[in-house]
Amino acid sequence: MLTTLAVANYRSLRDLAIPMQRLNVITGANGSGKSSVYRALRLLAETAQGGVIPSLAREGGLQSTLWAGPESIGKAVSVGKHPVQGTVRKESVNLRLGFAGEEFGYSIDLGLPIPSNSAFSLDPVIKRECIWNGPVLRPAAMLVDRRGAVVSIKRDDGDWQVITQHLPTYDSMMTQLADPRNAPEVLLLREQIRSWRFYDHFRTDSDAPARMPQIGTHTLVMSNVGSDMAAAFQTIREIGDPAALDEAVDDAFPGSSISVINNDGRFEIAMRQHGLLRPLKAAELSDGTLRYLLWIAALLTPRLPELLVLNEPETSLHPDLLPALGRLITRAAKHSQVLVVSHATRLIAALEREPESHSIMLEKELGETRMAGVSRLEMPAWHWAPR
Repeated sequence: MLTTLAVANYRSLRDLAIPMQRLNVITGANGSGKSSVYRALRLLAETAQGGVIPSLAREGGLQSTLWAGPESIGKAVSVGKHPVQGTVRKESVNLRLGFAGEEFGYSIDLGLPIPSNSAFSLDPVIKRECIWNGPVLRPAAMLVDRRGAVVSIKRDDGDWQVITQHLPTYDSMMTQLADPRNAPEVLLLREQIRSWRFYDHFRTDSDAPARMPQIGTHTLVMSNVGSDMAAAFQTIREIGDPAALDEAVDDAFPGSSISVINNDGRFEIAMRQHGLLRPLKAAELSDGTLRYLLWIAALLTPRLPELLVLNEPETSLHPDLLPALGRLITRAAKHSQVLVVSHATRLIAALEREPESHSIMLEKELGETRMAGVSRLEMPAWHWAPR
């Protein structure tokens, strides 16, 4: 389980360390930085897939995603005595992402490349990557250390061994050096991050994959886009918890039930509703009904990932469905760590009634996202590795 999520200089997140628990609910007004936290965590997950540099490029590059305010904000500025002005930079340009977990911690530091004649001179480069043991980065707890192109790993006897001196600065060490013999910590952390699932605004238009029959295979974790929804339902029926599935459907749509039709290996769902003479297929369902069924499939699949990140799951749902969705999310949080980004009052209220719920309210001050009611001294302990 993650215990801390840390971000520096990403959009409105100038310097933020968020404590994490089993069920985390991120709330706040529009523009407070909720989406930035979600996107920063998703960007962090891209390191395990080798996609952090392309993902930054799709967001407009490092120049577009960096914190746009001054490097530091003085007390006189914060109380309104002086206007915000640029200052002489003391540190190198950097965008930093990291997390601490119950076993491992990880951080990555991205910066600008050395000026050259390359056509890729605007691509950010990885300056530093670290893996450590414990909640806070300390020299004694360091396990793997990457500085530019050089990666070193600490052996059992405490000595450091250089395992490569030629790692491209656009490649994360997790995609190139995950070796069970030479770098087992890198491999374990990579697979942990690759298990995370991000669910964000399922498609429900007429051409959405969830409305079409799909080849069915065992689906222990539903895909991010929900194209394997019918297979996920059938997997729950056969090797998961079918009683929980029936209960979740009836909780949201009283008197209804879901079955899976198998046409020569192509699966599609059929929903029987009270009062209708025939079941409705996915192509006939309303957007809200289909989206809720997608949430059921995502949250009840037999092998829940270590981390589930749900971005505004209330989208297109009727407010009366939100308490049932809250119960579904709470159930998933008993088997997986969950982070929910939401501004739906009824859903937030349903989640915050749970004893294990951890509410994180964001606010923005002078363009910077902060946790409401939490001073910098009250944030979790966090240290970035120097370059």
